[in-house]
Amino acid sequence: MSRGGRQTYAALSVLAAGALVLTGCSKGGSNASDNEKKDQQNAKQQQASIKFGNASDSQGPAAAVPGAKKGGTMEVLQRDSYAHLDPGQIYVSDEGSLATLLFRGLTGYKATSNDGSKHEVVGDLATDSGTTTDGGKTWKYTLKDGIKFQDGTPITSADFRQTFERLFAPFINQGPTYIQQWMANTSGSDYRKLLPDGPYKGKHLPDSVLETPDAKTIVFHFQKPHPDLPYALAMAGYAVVSKKGDTQQKYDKAPIATGPYKIQSFKSGKSMVLVKNTNWDPQTDPIRNQYVDQFNFTFNVQYEGSTKALLADTGADKTGVSFNNSVDAGNINAVLGGNAAIKARTVSGYQPYVGQININMKHAPLQDKTVREAIAYALPITPIVRAFGGSSAAEVAGGFISPTVSGYDASFDPWGKKKNPGGDAAKAKALLKKAGKLGLKLTYGYQNTPEGQQYSTAIAAALKNAGFNVQRQDIPAETYYDQVGKVNNNYDIYASAWGADWPSASTVIPPVFDGRTIADGSPNYSHVNDPKVNADIDAANKIADPVKSAEAWEKIDQYLAKDVINAVPTIYYKQVQISGSKVGGLVYDDVIGGIDPRRLFIK
Repeated sequence: MSRGGRQTYAALSVLAAGALVLTGCSKGGSNASDNEKKDQQNAKQQQASIKFGNASDSQGPAAAVPGAKKGGTMEVLQRDSYAHLDPGQIYVSDEGSLATLLFRGLTGYKATSNDGSKHEVVGDLATDSGTTTDGGKTWKYTLKDGIKFQDGTPITSADFRQTFERLFAPFINQGPTYIQQWMANTSGSDYRKLLPDGPYKGKHLPDSVLETPDAKTIVFHFQKPHPDLPYALAMAGYAVVSKKGDTQQKYDKAPIATGPYKIQSFKSGKSMVLVKNTNWDPQTDPIRNQYVDQFNFTFNVQYEGSTKALLADTGADKTGVSFNNSVDAGNINAVLGGNAAIKARTVSGYQPYVGQININMKHAPLQDKTVREAIAYALPITPIVRAFGGSSAAEVAGGFISPTVSGYDASFDPWGKKKNPGGDAAKAKALLKKAGKLGLKLTYGYQNTPEGQQYSTAIAAALKNAGFNVQRQDIPAETYYDQVGKVNNNYDIYASAWGADWPSASTVIPPVFDGRTIADGSPNYSHVNDPKVNADIDAANKIADPVKSAEAWEKIDQYLAKDVINAVPTIYYKQVQISGSKVGGLVYDDVIGGIDPRRLFIK
C-alpha cells in the first residue's frame, strides 16, 4: 500500500537494521538514541509471523481497553482529505486508518496485546479466518449471524459476490488486485478479462471461481494454491459492499458502513463527521470498540499545525488526535526531548514503508540507462530525512525492501547514499555529459505539503548542480497518487512510498515492479516493464520455502535498484505521533502503522 497514503506491514524472519545516524541531519531532528533503539526493537517485533485464528478467536466482543469509558467527541486533525471512500478503491494508509472504523470484511487483524505489537488474523464478518483442505486452492467462509449494514439490511453472501465481482469493473482502479488475479489465474491487469464489466451488465463469476451456494456461505476456487488468502481478505480493499446500495462510482463519496461508525457528513478538503453506527453489533466483532460518540475531522492541517495544537493541549485539542499526521521536524525535539508528561502522550514505531524517487520509464530521454544512473548519483537523501524530522522519523534506504521485511540486506547501498547521503553531483554530471544530455529537462512532480516543498526544493537544486534543467510542479496531496499513478502523466520524476500488504516481500516487488501491472491506478509508478524482472517474479512466487523465497525477492530488489534503475530508494520510514492529554487508549499499532483508532476513548 502507498504511503501518504502509506501501508503497513512486516515479515517472516529475523533480520533488522540498525538506525543510521546522519551527519548534517541532526538539525530539525532528534538525537535521542533511546528512541532509535526502541525503533530497532519495533522493527524486529514486526518481523514475527501472524497466525490465523480459529472460530473461538473470531468471536466478539473485542477485548475491553483498560480504563476505557464511553462518550464524548474527539477531534481528528488530518493533513490530507480522503480521495476515496469506496472500499474497493482504498489502497493508501490514511484511508486505511479511517476504514478500520467504517468497514468490515471476511477477515481482519485482531490485536492480542494492549500495546499494538501482537496480532492474529481472525474471522471478522466470517466465523473464522477460513478453512482449506487442499493447501489453499479452495477456501470456505461462513458468515456470522446478526451482521448488518448501517441501514439495517442483513449482510449475505450475495453482498460478497457483488463485492468481488465489482472489482473487475473499469471504474475500480485504485485498490488491491491480488484476489482478482488469483481468481483469473493471471498476473498484471489481464484479470479484468474474466468479467470486464463487473456485475453491472448481468454477467457473473462462475461457481467454479466464486461460489455462494446459500446466504451464509462463500467459497473461493483458485487454480493454484493461495495460502495467504486470509491476509489478503483483511485488507480494506476487500471489505463488503452492499449489493442493494451499490451506486457504482457514486459509492466512492457515500459508502454504506458496516463498522462501529458511519459517515454523518463529508466535505472533501474541509471536514468529516463520524457518528455511531447503531446497527453494528459488538457481539459479532472481535476487533473493534465503540467508545467515542463522535469523531470531528478537520482537513488541511499540516504536520506542524497538528503538532503545535496537540502540544499546547488547550480546549478541544485536549481531546484531539491525528490518525496519520506525524510530529513535524521542527517540533520533534520538543516532543521527545525529556518532558515526561508530553512524552506520555506520544507513540512511535518503525514503519515498513520505503520511499523512492520514480523515474518515468515511459519517457524516451529517461530510457537511457546512463541518464538514470546520473539521476541516481545526483539525488540527495539528507533533505528528505531532515524534512520528516531526522533520524527519529527516517533513515537512508539502500533497496526497496524495508528493514521490517524478511530478506532485507543492510549492506546493500548501490549509490553510496548511506555513506554520502548528500549525493554525488560530480559523478552525476560526468555521466550526463557522457550520455550527451547536459541540460536535459526534468519535470519534477512533488506533493504540495510543507515536507514535500522543503525536500523537493533541495533535490531540484542538487539535480541542477549535476547538469539537469529541473522544473518543479506541485501536485495536491489529496490526489497525489491518483495523478502520478496515471500511465501518461507528464512528470519525469516523482516520489512514492510502499509497504508490504501482509507478511511477505511478495506484496512489495510484484505490485510495484511487475511490468504486466502497468495501468492507470497501478502502484507501478515508474512504469517499469523489464522482462527479467517479470520472469523472476513468476519464479519467486512459486517458492514455498519462506527463507528461500525471501532470498529470491531480495535478489530482484537489488537487480532493480542497481541494474534497472527505474527508481532510487530514499528512506525507511518511522513515525512519531502525539495526542491531547484527554485521549485514552493511545497505542501504536504495527499492522495499521500508526495510532489505532479502534481503541480510542476520552478520559
